[in-house]
Amino acid sequence: MGCCGSKEGSKRKWKPLEDRSCTDIPWLLIFVLFCVGMGLICGFAVATGAAARLVSGYDSYGNICGQKNTQVEGIEYSGLDQTKNKYVFFLDPCNLDIVNRRIKSVALCVSECPSTELKTLKEVQEFGKNNGSKLCSYQLEVSKYTTDPESSKLCPKIPVPPSKSIPLFHRCTPVDISCYANFAEALITFVSDNSVLHRLISGVMTSKEIIIGLCFLSLVLSMILMVIIRYISTVLVWILTALVVLGSIGATGVLWWLYVDHRKSLTDELPADQLKLSGDNVQALLVYAIAATVFTVILLLLMLIMRKRVALTIALFHVAGKVFIHLPLLVFQPFWTFLALIFFWSYWVMVLLFLGTTGDPVKNEQGFVEFKMSGPLQYMSWYHFVGLIWISEFILACQQMTVACAVVTYYFTRDKANLTLPILASVFRLLRYHIGTVAKGSFIITLVKIPRLILMYIHSQLKGKENACARCILKTCICCLWCLEKCLNCLNQNAYAATAINSTHFCTSARDALVILVENALRVAAINTVGDFVLFLGKVLIVCTTGFAGVLALNYQRDYTVWVFPLIIVCLFAFLVAHCFLSIFEMVVDVLFLCFAVDTKYNDGTPGKEYYMDKALMEFVENSKRAMKDRSRGGRPDSADGRELKPMLSKHPGYNITS
Repeated sequence: MGCCGSKEGSKRKWKPLEDRSCTDIPWLLIFVLFCVGMGLICGFAVATGAAARLVSGYDSYGNICGQKNTQVEGIEYSGLDQTKNKYVFFLDPCNLDIVNRRIKSVALCVSECPSTELKTLKEVQEFGKNNGSKLCSYQLEVSKYTTDPESSKLCPKIPVPPSKSIPLFHRCTPVDISCYANFAEALITFVSDNSVLHRLISGVMTSKEIIIGLCFLSLVLSMILMVIIRYISTVLVWILTALVVLGSIGATGVLWWLYVDHRKSLTDELPADQLKLSGDNVQALLVYAIAATVFTVILLLLMLIMRKRVALTIALFHVAGKVFIHLPLLVFQPFWTFLALIFFWSYWVMVLLFLGTTGDPVKNEQGFVEFKMSGPLQYMSWYHFVGLIWISEFILACQQMTVACAVVTYYFTRDKANLTLPILASVFRLLRYHIGTVAKGSFIITLVKIPRLILMYIHSQLKGKENACARCILKTCICCLWCLEKCLNCLNQNAYAATAINSTHFCTSARDALVILVENALRVAAINTVGDFVLFLGKVLIVCTTGFAGVLALNYQRDYTVWVFPLIIVCLFAFLVAHCFLSIFEMVVDVLFLCFAVDTKYNDGTPGKEYYMDKALMEFVENSKRAMKDRSRGGRPDSADGRELKPMLSKHPGYNITS
């Protein structure tokens, strides 16, 4: 096997499924060095004592709870022996400054968290005497809790809510969820009525079992839909179309029925609070019913326009369905990607917390200790942020490359029964040959995403302060960067497929993929439009089914609160799950098209040059060509509709395909 850039490798002929070269080695080295830098940041945070401050916690004077401490210059109560005091207690635990990301309350090291509510300073004093846990500032003796005139400032806010320690992290956290509602009020600034916000939060908390159950339902529905795509792809399109049409009409009718039913139940005999809540639910049902009606009308119009192309989609889904029959583990690719992302994000958050507590102790305006990094070390957080974007995109790109390699292996294997562990073989090809290509493609996405996120942050910080012109410019730049990111994502996905086919570098593969997509724009439009629309209907079906089940579940508890938050959470989760699963099917379709283009270039069906493609795929393309000719009947016979498919052809002289 030749290495990237070697002259020997460039002179050899390219054959399907034979990787002649590894691609983009410099980018592999850059990515490895970047990951080493991420590891050094983690090591620095742990080595400088940040791990102890994060896990054990520290008080407002810089003392780490549960151990002996050294004196901090200029801080009177630093350097205390806190071996017996293993928990961090906040005098006012609900007083958080969300904007500046810091706690306004004084933090102390205590030996035990108060498990019951302490309503008076006398009870706080008795708690300190009985348990040896001093809940007031260090300068105040337990015997003076009720007599000292400064006790109202030096002791916790009365009443002291019951709290318990967080597992692994020794912080006394309030048990009452009403305290967390204050956090949400600080985060959600667009709600002006705090009573409404409290009802929304309480609605989510009281319906958490239903939310979890509905999220699990969306996962099951997505798996069932993938099974249907795999085994009955021939009739899937018509079944899915009928279910979506009937489901949207039925769901709209049920919403209108629920609105009328709830409106009839509104009477003056109800208590004032319950009457207001019932009125909010009636108003919400009216909004849902109107939105469902508008959505159903738009959906029916789209179905009317697309009806002639639905039949063409059956053949394409049939071929893609065969891929899932021979490569069943493709269905589980979102799981592995999700687990990898969760593992990396957990690591990233942990290191970020380490960085938040590392650095040198500095005295702030209130006379307490804060830990800040100085000099070049303060830019480690920015490096860490770039790592979040790049490595996340890298993990997603690895999934795309794995799927592309697996589908290419399936397509260019004549005897499908001889496929042995194609997914593992694809992972091996990725790790051995194409990691550099994936690193380069994900870095390009990172270069576009980071400026967009920075502009979004600036826009959020300047909200209400900038003029109309500046606001318009910011939103325009954000929108343009978003569109560019989506286009690059699409191009990257096709570039990975081209790399799996030709084993060329990222830029060469991206150019070849772009050329074939442009030269066959009408064919691509015919395939993607119908295919994407059917997959969109699948997502709609899962979201509507989950949302409808949520409406029925919440309907049995009419004294709930406002339904909006539980339904929004459930529908968003259902859409994300459906998108993850059906995006795999979409990737398979795109890679199949590129494989077909290469196949038609170098093979013509004669002995020695037999086609690799499935007959159903060729039938689909021919039917698509005839349908598009029928639509353009009366035009020039040599128009773009009648052109042959243009295959991907690398400019490198050493690359050609033989049977």
